[in-house]
Amino acid sequence: MSDLPAIERFKASTGQRIYRIPCEAFPNFIAYVYLMFDGGPLTLIDTGSGYGNCNKQVLAGLEVVRDEFHEPFQVADIDRILITHGHIDHFGGLSHLQSLTNAEVGIHGLDRWVLTAYEERVVVATKGLRTYLQRSGVEPDMQPILMEMYGFSKKHVSSTKVDMVLRDDQTLDGMRFIHTPGHCPGQVCIEIGDVLISADHILNHITPHQAPESITAYTGLGHYLEALEKVRRIPGFRLALGGHEQPIEEVYKRIDDIRISHERKLERIATAIADSVEPITISDITKAMYPRVIGFNTLLALEEVGAHVEYLYQHGQLRVANLDEVEQQDSPALRYRVA
Repeated sequence: MSDLPAIERFKASTGQRIYRIPCEAFPNFIAYVYLMFDGGPLTLIDTGSGYGNCNKQVLAGLEVVRDEFHEPFQVADIDRILITHGHIDHFGGLSHLQSLTNAEVGIHGLDRWVLTAYEERVVVATKGLRTYLQRSGVEPDMQPILMEMYGFSKKHVSSTKVDMVLRDDQTLDGMRFIHTPGHCPGQVCIEIGDVLISADHILNHITPHQAPESITAYTGLGHYLEALEKVRRIPGFRLALGGHEQPIEEVYKRIDDIRISHERKLERIATAIADSVEPITISDITKAMYPRVIGFNTLLALEEVGAHVEYLYQHGQLRVANLDEVEQQDSPALRYRVA
């Protein structure tokens, strides 16, 4: 575990002991799973990606909790696994842990099918992304490259069972689930006393990635900002523990900073469109805003810009300029102008 961040122990105001266990979800990309004691059955929150050495790292982390923090348990004692949302870096290791335990699995209803019908979900999401790239104006020779990047980490996972569906405002053994869609349809944060397991809804440094709702329902910047405000209105959080990066001690300030960051990005995109001599595509905007991105980050940038363009369009600040093409052709690139 020496090449990973140290395991940390936190205690909620309601007494639960929470251990933060790191794993390398993808090369050079750290994710965290959480093991909770004194919150009903022994509970693991998220599982890592299952990719590369991630499963081994999670198991090694559990051993550290047992041996160095002197918590008397075995992996087989984990009775419940809660998945915060249906992104592979948070649930990809689930089937491996299911093979070692008899744990019940819970996830929000909007992400349930990602686990129970994984193969179907990949096909549907892939089709949605391909159409999005076309409408974004990505060059035809670049589209298959981006699609291959999208699928690289999804081949080692298969469908698995879900035992319980988590609901907004549901309470369970001292936990309260808060549905926070946007980054992912079924994203939940978990309130445990004065600690918030914020998953990928609130992160310490980066603003969590956004993708347009035109690809997947219940994602999109509008849903995300509403869910961010929803958490901000809940008082009493001393600490937030995210799925990545460091713990967040000033939770409400961080929420405000994330909102301001998105407002600035919306302004930059609206200005780029207004300053363009001709109506402009999402691909054009992305190249202007992120000229140096390469590899998988190119796809992330296209989705991030698309989520903000979609938000501006939904709120009547943009118009599609090439309506004749949209009407007459299949999935042409949409060209935007300021309303």
